[in-house]
Amino acid sequence: MLGLLAPGQARAAAPAVLLNASYDVAREFYRDYDPLFEAYWTKKTGQPVHVSQSHDGSSKQARAVIDGLPADVVTMNQGSDIEALAEHGMVATDWATRFPDRAAPTYSTMLLLVRRGNPKGIKDWDDLARPGVQVIIVNPKTGGNGRYSYLAMWGYAKHQGRSDAQAAEFVGSILKNVPIFETGGRSATNTFLQRGVGDVLVTFESEVIQIDREFGQGRVDVIYPSLSIRADNPVAIVNPVVQNKHDEELARAYLDYLYSEPAQELAARHYLRVRSAEVMARHGAIFRPITLFTVEDVFGGWKQAQRDHFDDGAQFDRLIEAIGKK
Repeated sequence: MLGLLAPGQARAAAPAVLLNASYDVAREFYRDYDPLFEAYWTKKTGQPVHVSQSHDGSSKQARAVIDGLPADVVTMNQGSDIEALAEHGMVATDWATRFPDRAAPTYSTMLLLVRRGNPKGIKDWDDLARPGVQVIIVNPKTGGNGRYSYLAMWGYAKHQGRSDAQAAEFVGSILKNVPIFETGGRSATNTFLQRGVGDVLVTFESEVIQIDREFGQGRVDVIYPSLSIRADNPVAIVNPVVQNKHDEELARAYLDYLYSEPAQELAARHYLRVRSAEVMARHGAIFRPITLFTVEDVFGGWKQAQRDHFDDGAQFDRLIEAIGKK
């Protein structure tokens, strides 16, 4: 019959579809990254591809994938969520060795955003514990943004030589100043800027540029604390999905390309710190030097941090109960 393609030709011409489940405040970066990758893949293979995104709090996304969201890849902001996926057989147990830099092509850190002019005189983490200072953070039970905020506070206290009991008291005093725990980083930003709630917002450095773009420069002042946490953004392939779709090569290429020069340059423009020394050097004016510690340095890794601080009945829950919040 005229006009019909052979089966092999039809498959070659069909566009591939890939779904990336990612964390809340990464939406602008991936909105720009996806067309970059699509052009690269089509030029390399001749196959058109369309990448779709799903965004929410990092832990909520992990739960969605476990519950059946058919994501080919996950691009998270904390290792504990990928560990949870590994425990459910969704990603490889050795996921951190499947890509360079412990499978984290970019990283960020936690900064303090205050009202223009810094009316409360916020300079470091200690100021967040002062009476009369309202602090906006994400709920550590639902988002990586919140977990990193909590761990940054705890790690700061430990680096000052405080005991675990003193660190718990310090973090609890900050949590008392939280009027509402948001579910994700973007909702926390909206509460702080659109609703005008709070004196200081704890959020990723990468969120700063989006605030300037959406709300206009000069709405907030950025405070670099004396010490903060390195917030890696790990990635992984969702094995059951790619095996079912037979698109593991595409999924791997999507994550591999995050380490490429064009992708690293794009990430830096979105205020994400990158692994390429050359790209970081070109953006030295953006990324101020800051002393960083890691989850491994202070907490023994994400598995241990999860058990000690964020599992049901662990340290965060005990602090919330002690200060009378729900």
